[in-house]
Amino acid sequence: MSENVIRIKSFNFALRIVKLYQFLSVEKKEFVLSKQLLRSGTSIGALVRESEHAESKLDFIHKLAIAQKEANESDYWLELLFHSEYLNESQFQSLNLDIIEINKILASIIISTKNNLKK
Repeated sequence: MSENVIRIKSFNFALRIVKLYQFLSVEKKEFVLSKQLLRSGTSIGALVRESEHAESKLDFIHKLAIAQKEANESDYWLELLFHSEYLNESQFQSLNLDIIEINKILASIIISTKNNLKK
């Protein structure tokens, strides 16, 4: 059985977000933005898992499209945390690279699934 790249990457990203939330709430006393990021950043992997048991190809696409929206939202919160100086450059760049990669993978899966539906 081949490994599911998006499942692994979205889970690892969620884990990083949980740890970042713990850091921001304890060390920086920041609760509002980090809570938003915690919600959106962990939702990506949950939606990827839900898509594994989709009722149809359209349901599969729908769940991954929502995951992509959550990834875009996570990107927004990361940028906001960086520009408001809660994250330093290296923290931001590392997480930003992850979310960009996750977005690209999700887009690719959605596009290829839609193309397969047309055949």
